[in-house]
Amino acid sequence: MRSANLLNDFAFKYVFGEDCKEANDALKSLLTVFLERKVNKVVVKNSEIVKDFSKMKSPRLDLLVEFDDQTTVDLEMQLRQTKDNLPIRFSYYLARLHESQQLEGKYYGELKETIVLVLFNVNLIDNNRMCNTFTLRNEEGLSFVEESQDRMKLRTVEMAKLDVNKPLEEMNEQEKMIYYFLNCHKGMEDSKIKVMIESDGVIQMLEKRVETISDDGWKKIIEDFQKLHENEERMELQLELEEAHKQVEEAHKQVEDANKQVEQKNQEIKQMIQLMLTNGMSLEFISKSLSKSEDEIRDLLR
Repeated sequence: MRSANLLNDFAFKYVFGEDCKEANDALKSLLTVFLERKVNKVVVKNSEIVKDFSKMKSPRLDLLVEFDDQTTVDLEMQLRQTKDNLPIRFSYYLARLHESQQLEGKYYGELKETIVLVLFNVNLIDNNRMCNTFTLRNEEGLSFVEESQDRMKLRTVEMAKLDVNKPLEEMNEQEKMIYYFLNCHKGMEDSKIKVMIESDGVIQMLEKRVETISDDGWKKIIEDFQKLHENEERMELQLELEEAHKQVEEAHKQVEDANKQVEQKNQEIKQMIQLMLTNGMSLEFISKSLSKSEDEIRDLLR
């Protein structure tokens, strides 16, 4: 069994984002399958893999892809097996991508379509569809703009929803590609992978890209990948600790403010009692008026 694994975002970016014809052809096949539109020409705007991990929380391991009609796609392989903040993260990716268009001095009608296409291996959306497209809609599902004018789309691919036991001949193109992503590290040892490599032109293309990852090269990718995620996890833990510390400080401040309010209230009651006593009112009368025992009143006056 080989070590190459396309769930690794370094490997994913290398296989689909390297500046060469083979990677570009593989990328066009992937986009055609998951965006369900014919893709004739794409350009990867960030084919390089950032090597300096020490100063970055999130090096760009996505693929920023531009179509010939200037549609821009942010293609992500999310490795982590977590649901934590994924919807928030994906919506941020889409907003960031859409805002990146330089529109100063131009009409809003010149905005180009932006799509965030994310593949991840958890169940996040409560339906049976592996691929879902999200746009701006109201509570009743009414689109905010006409479909032809919708410039922002989020396309999710939940690979965990794939029935891996489904017969290969019953799988559609999306299911086959997802199966390959999940199991390509098994190579010809997996019977379905073997059949796809032998008979499916798109999978053959992907397999050639995966085969270009040598053992030594893959070892280096794994080392880089581990450095990246160790640094990312360390920084996220630091942020979580800082947030927890802020919450503790805020709780202490709230308790302190509450104590001050109680003390202020007690001082006001004390002044009222002293005034009532000065005006000749009995302790018994004051007790009934304030619904406090005489002992409580004496304690306040100390």
